[in-house]
Amino acid sequence: MRSLLAALLLPSVLSAADWPQFAGPQRNFMVDAKNLADSWPATGPARLWARPLGEGYSEIAADGERLYTMYRRGNDEVVIALDARTGKTIWEHANGAAFRPGMGMENGSGPHATPLIMGGQLFTVGILACLEAFDKNTGQVLWTKDLYKDFPGSTHMDRGYSGSPLAYNGTIIMQIGGPGHALIALNPKDGSLVWARQDFKNAPSSPTIINVSGQDQLVAFMSDQVIGVDPNNGALLWTHPHQTSWGLNIALPVWGSDNLLFASSAYNGGSRVLQLTRNGAKTVVKELWANNQMRVHHSSVVRVGDYVYGSNGDFGPAPMTAVEVKTGKIVWRDRSFPKANFVYADRKFIIVDEDGNLALATIGPEGVKVLSKTHLLESNAWTAPTLAGTKLYVRDRHTIIALDLAAKKN
Repeated sequence: MRSLLAALLLPSVLSAADWPQFAGPQRNFMVDAKNLADSWPATGPARLWARPLGEGYSEIAADGERLYTMYRRGNDEVVIALDARTGKTIWEHANGAAFRPGMGMENGSGPHATPLIMGGQLFTVGILACLEAFDKNTGQVLWTKDLYKDFPGSTHMDRGYSGSPLAYNGTIIMQIGGPGHALIALNPKDGSLVWARQDFKNAPSSPTIINVSGQDQLVAFMSDQVIGVDPNNGALLWTHPHQTSWGLNIALPVWGSDNLLFASSAYNGGSRVLQLTRNGAKTVVKELWANNQMRVHHSSVVRVGDYVYGSNGDFGPAPMTAVEVKTGKIVWRDRSFPKANFVYADRKFIIVDEDGNLALATIGPEGVKVLSKTHLLESNAWTAPTLAGTKLYVRDRHTIIALDLAAKKN
């Protein structure tokens, strides 16, 4: 089922060296990588290159020997393509994105969303919800769409638009909020509208695809609830309340093969697990538990087996926390890595915390075993790392670095 879902999400054939979208190939911060080193020197893994990069929290999308990300330069947002081997610029495109009055950018000016690679095209969206399509090889702009202008009443995010585009079955799906167009699907060839449905207010989260007993469903974390719709037409399948202060549901919901959906937010939102069951044409939603003991802000959450692992808290240090999925029981908290992002690969966790520490660890219900740790980046390092093959790409608000995590050959 996982391979089928991957084929529906991204039409091109992926290799182990691809990270084509937000949260990785399967949009779950898990990568099928092999032959990673079990430890690093005290100075960290081998550095391949490093170069300056401007402000921004966009992840780094990887496509073979090219990388794509976004950064801010003055009043412009810049989309940049890099040579993955050297870090040299292949092309870049600047787009005016001056701040609107009242936007809160004290923790970083964005951009926030991660580029989407789909076939020969690249799709990006900035803080003002300007969606652009590029020829990924040349940087030629193929079309642009001002989502706020084209869809009146869309929810304007105080800290800038954050949702990363999603590819599904030959369309691009965006989460924008507003009357009749909370979710939209666009034709990647020209940006024309395929469908627009629902009336929910938006949140700074990104949509994802799950498969419930053979049926693909589009899950979106809106401002006061989590919803499921048919990704082919936007028809509502189910909805469940999830309220938080200021409507800031941010973290990506996590799906499991046992039909359990974990959703969590900070700002008094807490966590809950929903069991989704198909009954004919209907999806039945049963809440297994909900509590305020686990509050994921904006970092990644990874599920391995019967446990989810993520950073717990909003203001101040957010300890790594393990939660038993079926019960909501907190198994442990670990303060080694404040507000950390994870990637799970080769039975190990690659960790980048907000202080700029990079670590390799094994994590399970028994706790965290740190295999290697080094200080690499500056605060706030809030961007999840990108793992493409055995190459790791990380960034903070000033620099992008490429590292080699391959195990040494005997």
